[in-house]
Amino acid sequence: MKKTSKEKNLNVPGTELNSANAGRGKRESPSNFVELLPPEVTFKIFSQLDVQSLCRASRTCLSWNRTIRSSDSLWKPHCLTLRAVCQREIDDDIESGYTWREILLRNYQKSRVKHEWLSGRYSNIRSPISLPERAMCPMDADTWGEILDAELEREAEKSQ
Repeated sequence: MKKTSKEKNLNVPGTELNSANAGRGKRESPSNFVELLPPEVTFKIFSQLDVQSLCRASRTCLSWNRTIRSSDSLWKPHCLTLRAVCQREIDDDIESGYTWREILLRNYQKSRVKHEWLSGRYSNIRSPISLPERAMCPMDADTWGEILDAELEREAEKSQ
């Protein structure tokens, strides 16, 4: 059974991946490569972009936005990169039937925050007031458990 998700804006600075209106009001160029090249070539070009660049490209014009949003396999390599930090979350979303794009939307910000926690960036923070609000996002109990385990291991290494 596929879950449905409310789409949220992906927190990639300077981008609006979910904007259905991205590109609306911009005129299509007669030299638009998306319309001129075969779909395989267009896909190859877009597949070379990182997440931020892909999001920005989707805002260029309506045809680019449609192509990027409808090419789910463009998002797969980015999701697999996130999986290094959010394996459980990504695997659960795959099992639940989410598209690669939806998986990226659901896990991008969490993977960034979780990576910073696991790498010890916030190890010296002693109260919630000290947390950088803009860098935080909601996380489930299992994720907090992973972070706590990493912190406890870090403390054990320091005391040895």
